[in-house]
Amino acid sequence: MSDFASRRQDMVENQIARRGVRDPQVLTAMREVPREQFVDPEMSEFAYEDSALPIGEGQTISQPYIVAKMIACADLGPGDKVLEVGAGSGYAAAVLSRIARAIYAIELHETLLDQAQRRLRALRYTNIGLRLDDGSKGWPEAAPFDAILVAAGGPSIPQSLKDQLAIGGRLIIPVGETLPQRLIKVVRMTETDYEELDLGAVNFVPLIGEQGWLEDGSRAACTHVPGAVEDKSLPDLMAEAAEPLPAIDNVNFGSAFDSWANRRVVMLGEASHGTSDFYRARAAITRHLVEEHGFTIIAVEADWPDAAAIDRYIRHRGGGRSGERPFQRFPSWMWRNTDIAALVEWLRARNEGIEDIDARAGFFGLDLYNMRGSIAAVLDYLDEVDPKAAATARERYGCLTPWQNEPATYGRAVLTDRYRKCENAVVEQCRALLEKKLDYAASDSESFLDAAQNARLIASAERYYRVMYYGGADSWNLRDSHMFETLENLLEAKGPDAKAIVWAHNSHIGDARATEMGAVRKEHNIGQLARQKWGEEVALIGFGTHSGTVSAATDWDGEMEAMRVRPSHSDSYERICHDVGTPCFLLDLSESRHEALRRRLMEPRLERFIGVIYRPETELQSHYSQAVLPDQFDGYVWLDKTEAVTPLGEEDHPEDAPDTYPFGL
Repeated sequence: MSDFASRRQDMVENQIARRGVRDPQVLTAMREVPREQFVDPEMSEFAYEDSALPIGEGQTISQPYIVAKMIACADLGPGDKVLEVGAGSGYAAAVLSRIARAIYAIELHETLLDQAQRRLRALRYTNIGLRLDDGSKGWPEAAPFDAILVAAGGPSIPQSLKDQLAIGGRLIIPVGETLPQRLIKVVRMTETDYEELDLGAVNFVPLIGEQGWLEDGSRAACTHVPGAVEDKSLPDLMAEAAEPLPAIDNVNFGSAFDSWANRRVVMLGEASHGTSDFYRARAAITRHLVEEHGFTIIAVEADWPDAAAIDRYIRHRGGGRSGERPFQRFPSWMWRNTDIAALVEWLRARNEGIEDIDARAGFFGLDLYNMRGSIAAVLDYLDEVDPKAAATARERYGCLTPWQNEPATYGRAVLTDRYRKCENAVVEQCRALLEKKLDYAASDSESFLDAAQNARLIASAERYYRVMYYGGADSWNLRDSHMFETLENLLEAKGPDAKAIVWAHNSHIGDARATEMGAVRKEHNIGQLARQKWGEEVALIGFGTHSGTVSAATDWDGEMEAMRVRPSHSDSYERICHDVGTPCFLLDLSESRHEALRRRLMEPRLERFIGVIYRPETELQSHYSQAVLPDQFDGYVWLDKTEAVTPLGEEDHPEDAPDTYPFGL
């Protein structure tokens, strides 16, 4: 099988079938038609990426999923006659020709029409007729049509196209005066009656023509028809559903989350690893759940031994050994910051009056032991033996985040032969480091939990590091499976009445099945695994922001910077939240609440993910991914403008700190 054929099969399986297109004739046609033949040669390597591509004249070849979705919604049969408006490259007409009897395709641009004719002729697709004309007027002499598909968006539905439908015919067309448009399905029931169905949000080039838009972007006169119904905008619907939140420092902030306090596990996300407002909000919710609702496990996206140092301090356990302090390696600001230090002091003071150590709120790390430390060890080793391989490793580790599109701006890192030869030595070095660093656990007799968890980490180290070395879905899945299993072990160790709060990035706690991670790349996460295990006993709460600042680096192991966060993309969930106009609110996304809003939000949109690395100059490619918000989270916290975390400095070290103080210098 050729490389293009293999990538075509992957496109159908991962981009189309996994997103819900199940029509076998559509999937078969998409597997058959070579998309690389319908783009310019210099773009052919990107033919099977999950995106639209430019084809000239300001036009695009649509995203493969959108082509498949529109054709599937047209409910085609082998004897159907189909009109396509906006032939463009000819690709959609080619796919249609593998399903229906006759295809009539109209294109406004002569250059594109000529190219499409040559491509279709070369592929010997003979049941397609092409015409240079205004597509908004249709093809009256060939009517009626069993289906009409329009690959451009108009301000309203052209009456001429409705008139050219056969009885029972289906028209699929994007409609809207602004982006995103709504994809509308029109079914002709009788000579005069039509039914309309909203299929969700889409982004298409404008439909230029007599019954569409004029070249200058204004409406054509005949599109001003009386009786058009304008739905409420998404921001208006969201504003009605949003519960305004008080300031984070207000004592009532945490009580807004009482509707989830009866869950056994409450997971609190973040849209970046360096935003103070996310830390402060999660801390306020955590204090409330601990104080008022009996939560005693705080499990975070941190390494177990580092988090154990905080746990000893806040539960007054003592033990441990002096030496390297926790959270010293990149990215140290994630946990060595003023917001975490304030929460740690509150937990320590709160626990002091509780005699039973098991009843005190504890702080536990979910992550595999020192993944970041192991990356640093790899880089140190390669810097010495092969600087070129080290540069490749830095690029690769910087791209390990699960929300990168492929091909990412940074490309696919290629491992050298020497890099492969380094693998065994690097893995052995990491294992040796692991065993040496964990021996302090033997002196901690507080419970079996530390020793048992550390033993699990050592046992799984070799497999994890080998997988992580090459990256991909396996490394992500192994890491999140480990995090989930650690949470399971904590709940089991603490007893059937134990309740846990989880702090982790949105990419970990939001159900992966509702994002490209699961739908396209076969990745799972702790949020998905928790839902599958505990169902309604777990609540997943995401966080988002529009703009502000964030603490992050531009490369792995780079210097932390307080960076300006770009305003959210116009096609994103974040922009909808920003347009609500409320600076701080909570959105309940459960199925029993706000049904109309939930239905409108079910169409995939962009969502921003910033980790410890932020590259504003490539933000759309590097930090945005498609998601379905109502399936991803049970609730969503919006903080419109946010500020970067402040790392702990010498001035933050208490003069009278005990030996167990976890943030010592």
